[in-house]
Amino acid sequence: MQFLIAWLEKYFLPLAGKIGGQKHLVALRDAFIGTIPATMAGSVAVMINALIRDLPPQFFDGYDGNSIPVIREIIAVNGYVWSGTLAIAGLIFVFSWGYNLAKAYGVDQLSGGIVSTAASIAGITFSFSGGISGLKLDATTVDAINAAGWSATADSITAGGWGWLPLNNLDANLFFTAMIIGFVATMIYVKLMLKDITIKLPDSVPPAISKAFASIIPATAALYVVGIFYFVFSKIVPDMTFLQWLQKTVAQPLLGLSQGFGAVILVALFVQLFWFFGIHGPNVLAPILEGVFGVAQLENVNLFQQGGADLVISKGYMWVRGSFDAYAWYGGSGGTIVLILALLLFSKRKDYRTVANLSIGPGIFNINEPILFGLPIVLNPMMFIPFLLAPVVSVSIGYWATMWGLVNPVSQQVTWVTPPFLLSFLATGADWRAPIVTLVAMLVSFAIWIPFVISANKLDPDLGPDKSE
Repeated sequence: MQFLIAWLEKYFLPLAGKIGGQKHLVALRDAFIGTIPATMAGSVAVMINALIRDLPPQFFDGYDGNSIPVIREIIAVNGYVWSGTLAIAGLIFVFSWGYNLAKAYGVDQLSGGIVSTAASIAGITFSFSGGISGLKLDATTVDAINAAGWSATADSITAGGWGWLPLNNLDANLFFTAMIIGFVATMIYVKLMLKDITIKLPDSVPPAISKAFASIIPATAALYVVGIFYFVFSKIVPDMTFLQWLQKTVAQPLLGLSQGFGAVILVALFVQLFWFFGIHGPNVLAPILEGVFGVAQLENVNLFQQGGADLVISKGYMWVRGSFDAYAWYGGSGGTIVLILALLLFSKRKDYRTVANLSIGPGIFNINEPILFGLPIVLNPMMFIPFLLAPVVSVSIGYWATMWGLVNPVSQQVTWVTPPFLLSFLATGADWRAPIVTLVAMLVSFAIWIPFVISANKLDPDLGPDKSE
């Protein structure tokens, strides 16, 4: 065990430190964090609608929240909140992404966010078209449709329009395009700013005006580079926007890959491995957790808003960012709430029991730094195996329970400080089976921890061999 830890310290820890400090990945992590106020507000709206609109029909025949006074109005208000948050989550993210990239390089953040947003929006289609055939229209109807601006014949209608921004181009579908186009445009802006290729105004000009004028040349150059790229791409791939092409060729396969059991287990394992060395695993892996699994979760949230759990099951993703929280990270990364319970029941070490008593309160709300660094779990060889193994087993239980249809997929974004059981219940759109799956995962995890907690008694210098038995 000591050899393994020494090897990891020598080869794995330096790599983890470099990843955790890489400025672009830090900016990406902070960009996702920056969207939390909006995404959580939208998630609250969807969750309330789930409780007052979607859940009651499962228990009361004929229930229709849209026909009940007050309930109907609350549902409508929540719809507005959703429209301004989760429905345009990609648009919110792309500004945050440019803002944090510019911040990482010490240039004007506001302009960075604007450049990133403008560059990403520039590639979105502003028009729509569609048609219906196999109709039987009389001459009067055909003339009326043609006079209205659409095209009609005796057996078909073709409709089109310009000036539309489709929501499916502004929600989670925009994330991958934003990560690429927003990054390229903002980095062009950043590099030109750092080279001081700017318009310089006298010192007497107010700082806000000076900053705006200084950004004109870098921002214009960045947006023209992106505009030329979009133009060339439209000639090469005339039937798709870059967003549509990227979604089809990169985003969907990547999201599909994230649904594999191996990918889920690998992410869970590396989160624990980083934490064992005192490095915040979810932060280091935020580009994957938020950029892949988080995008899948936002898609599920939007699908639930449109058609409830059935639509999520048929068209959504089975394992998303919140699934880790619901079935493995109860009490914090590693599912440490069960370790705390094991310590209180089976540990004879005064130091361990003291830390457990101090950690139980924060642990209920998924804050586990007291147990991680107070016990400690970090760099503690006795805790290495269960700290890695228990979450992997818990993830496996939650994964297969979801895949086999024993529980609904996570379709709500619930704040991470929500206590276990309640978190999984709310995250699955109020599926009563979810807390049961969480309980099963916790019991198995608890059984994994017990032998190591008992063995740790023998390492207590205050206990002799007889007392530790």
